[in-house]
Amino acid sequence: MKELIELIVRNLVDQPDEVMVREVETERGITFELRVAPEDIGKVIGKGGRTVKSIRTVVVAASFPDKRNISIEIV
Repeated sequence: MKELIELIVRNLVDQPDEVMVREVETERGITFELRVAPEDIGKVIGKGGRTVKSIRTVVVAASFPDKRNISIEIV
């Protein structure tokens, strides 16, 4: 999953080398902490949060066989 998130986000931003994804196990499932350059945050979030919502949808669909809760946080 981490690689999928990195692939999607690196293709959206102007500074792909600044993209970092950290996987954190929690009681509720897995949380992916996404860091990008400050000037790229708007591109990742998108208008009204549409882009990040779409990323979350793709990641949740890809993780469906695991049946674990997946969340993405932009930090």
